[in-house]
Order: sequence, then C-alpha cells, then structure tokens
Amino acid sequence: MRGSGSKPANRPAGRAVVLAVVLRACQNWPVPAPRSVRITRYITPLREGGSLPAIVEADDDGMYVLKFRGAGQGPKALVAELVSGEIARALGLPVPELVFAELDPDLARTEPDPEIHALLHDSAGLNLAVDYLPGSVTFDPLAHDADAELASRVVWFDACVTNIDRTSRNTNMLIWHRRVWLIDHGATLYFHHSPGWESDHQRARDPFPLIRNHVLLARARMLRDVDATMAGKLTQDVLEAIMSWVPSSWLGPGSDLDAARLRHAYVRYLVDRLTTPRPFVEEALRAC
Repeated sequence: MRGSGSKPANRPAGRAVVLAVVLRACQNWPVPAPRSVRITRYITPLREGGSLPAIVEADDDGMYVLKFRGAGQGPKALVAELVSGEIARALGLPVPELVFAELDPDLARTEPDPEIHALLHDSAGLNLAVDYLPGSVTFDPLAHDADAELASRVVWFDACVTNIDRTSRNTNMLIWHRRVWLIDHGATLYFHHSPGWESDHQRARDPFPLIRNHVLLARARMLRDVDATMAGKLTQDVLEAIMSWVPSSWLGPGSDLDAARLRHAYVRYLVDRLTTPRPFVEEALRAC
C-alpha cells in the first residue's frame, strides 16, 4: 500500500486506490515478505499509545505509523506485531501493510522533546511500520457494525494469538473507506515475555479466558463454522515463512543459531496451539 495517504502523481486515485489496498490486504497466501523503507521525516507522535508510536514519512513517499524498537516492551512487541499481523493477513483478515523501517539516529538531533529524542536515538536501526490510513476513525461498537462471519474470524484470530487488546475500551480496529481494519498487535503472543517459555510446552494449550472481554464476541455467532477453515490456512509452512521474516536482532543478542532456535520455538508453539481440539475456540464458545 506504500502509505495510502501519500502522493506520487502516477499513482491511481480514489476508488482505484481503495480497491488496490483491499485486494492486496486480503489476497490469499503466499504473499511476499514485507518491504523495507527508510524513514525520512518524523511528523508527529501518537500519544494515545503508551509506546509513543509516530506518524512518519519514508523514502517511498508513503506515510506510516512507526513502532519503535526502543519503546517500553522492546523488540518483542515488534516480533508480536509482525508475526500476528502477518498471521492475520494469511487468514485473509484486513490488516494494513507492514514494512521494515530503517531509522537514522540523526533524525533525533532536531527533536526538542527529550522523551521523543531519546526514543528516536534508542531505536536507531531496524524498526517496524504500519501503513497509515488517512481519514480513518476508531471502530465504535455502538456506531459501527461487523457481520457475524467477520466477527467470528476476528475473535478466532485474537484468541489464537492471545490478543488482550481488542476490547470495547480499546478496540484496535479502524473504519477506513467503510471497512474494518485490524491494527496494533504488539500485545499479542504475550507468552514470550515469560522466562523459559521456549521449553514450556503447556503454554500453547492455554484456553485464553480473556477472550470474554473481546469487543466482537457477542457478534461472533459462527465460531464453529469458521474454525476448521481458519486453522487450515495456518500450515506449518506458512508459520515458518512468517517467522523467517523476523530479524535476528529482534530475537535477542545471541548468535544466528540462537535466533533459529527461537524461531523454531515460536513455530512449535503456534503449531501446538492449532492442534485439535483447540481449547481457545472452546473457551470463546463458552464465553459467547
């Protein structure tokens, strides 16, 4: 999508842009690995997020929401954002494009705010950015609708990746050109914040009781109907491909061999989680 709010004159406009965005976001697997861009301008912080994400411009003339490696949860939030975002895309759910974003520490030199200056400086190097959807509004469960099939697929996905953030207080969904878009997956896969998770084989079978707080749960009347299809799309090959995109530097300070072992551990967790019977689906059904 290359920043749907941005500008080259030879780019299609209006409805053509919207159609291209929707098709690219919802295409079937396989999809190419995320592109890489270089951040050229810091525009403004989004202070409603605790990690101070920011709207930035990149060398492809696109505008993005930049997620900083140096923010509170560190690189693991970027791992979760990338892995869960691309899992959602593999499932055919509408997610804005994710790109790798190279940040030059020189951008911090002219920033007067000491908190933002430190964040830019500490995040020099490779970060993650999400396509900026200009004119989008936050999904409001009282004002916007999601049909039973979409709601069921979103609830299934969020239960699978243990997303604690899609609640009525913080929906992490946008309405853009009358469509729902899923954003902000940095708090998913929270198991990886626990020491020794790589060897804890029981974690994958967590039923995820917090799904009871999901903003779309009451509308998710087709969970059983979508279950097999959703799980079938997340083959081991798909999961291994997604994990192969995660930069080794985000997985810790160890060697490439250490990074490979961690990638394997993530894939094993997800494969185990998808094995039938799926406790997270049964938990969601009980909560409905």
